[in-house]
Amino acid sequence: MSRRTLKLPSWLPIDPYILALIGTVALAALLPASGAAADVAGGASTGAVALLFFLYGARLSTAEALDGLKHWRLHLTVLICTFVAFPLLGLAGEGLVPYVLTPQLYSGFLFLCLVPSTIQSSIAFTSIARGNVPAAICAGSFSSLAGIFLTPLLAAALLGSSGGGFSADALLKIGVQLLLPFVAGQLLRRWIGGFITRHKKVLGYVDRGSILLVVYAAFSEGMVAGIWHQVTPARLGALLAAEAVLLALMLTLTWHGAKRLGFDRGDRIAIQFAGSKKSLASGLPMASVLFGAHASLAVLPLMLFHQMQLMVCAVIAKRRSHEPLDSQAPQEGRWERAWTPASGAAAEEPVAVG
Repeated sequence: MSRRTLKLPSWLPIDPYILALIGTVALAALLPASGAAADVAGGASTGAVALLFFLYGARLSTAEALDGLKHWRLHLTVLICTFVAFPLLGLAGEGLVPYVLTPQLYSGFLFLCLVPSTIQSSIAFTSIARGNVPAAICAGSFSSLAGIFLTPLLAAALLGSSGGGFSADALLKIGVQLLLPFVAGQLLRRWIGGFITRHKKVLGYVDRGSILLVVYAAFSEGMVAGIWHQVTPARLGALLAAEAVLLALMLTLTWHGAKRLGFDRGDRIAIQFAGSKKSLASGLPMASVLFGAHASLAVLPLMLFHQMQLMVCAVIAKRRSHEPLDSQAPQEGRWERAWTPASGAAAEEPVAVG
């Protein structure tokens, strides 16, 4: 965590990559791509999304993922939190329209509820809180993998025409831009896996740069279309309040729900951090494909929620680190051999922001 936060108060981490994203949004506001430049930016963004999901597929070790299924109750709990509880709360948020949220902001609010969980920040916070780190690694990896398939399907089912019009053509684009590159990465992993492992630092910069390009193209398109006149400071404040309630509900549900299900302290920590957070790294490129011209407003709630979850979970993790451990050790022993941060791609978040 210390390598990825500024030296502000220890309880208030600001991800430097969030600052880069904010700078990219500011650049799009001041110098939006239009005309021929917009066509170039759009084409480059499409290629960047395909590259991202190709690298996701090439990083994921299928054998390690299958081995991690041993702790299936924990992973199923995280998946239910991520793809059932979150979407249900997102649907309940429709009652905030139009008095609190505009229809466009609500679409983004609901979309963030459909995005998969994080990997890297879930691991980091679980480690700080002295929880079951291998479980967090595996749970985050399964959520990211499931999200590649479930997020577009849930968006098509729940967002409907509010998401920019989900048609057979739109679903075909999802398959071509997201699923096909991911499958290609999996098929080629046997030959390129070693190269990706050796150059993971350089490829991490490629990931981050690709997502910045996606953000610039999306927000440029929004500026040219004039959609930012629809967002007032009061609406942004209302959005932040709604997201704070959403995060509080999920943090409470994952912690106390896991206790009711009989999980020990280490597993409860992993469930809380993996089941209450959303991945900016996965959500941004998906939104660019799913929402098209409406992507800028669609990703705004996700960007705000991501920074909020980092700040709140950092405080919780620090408090948990001072709690006494259970007398019965968690099930880490049998996991450590297969799931350690250095053992494979599943331990690495695709980009610096989870």
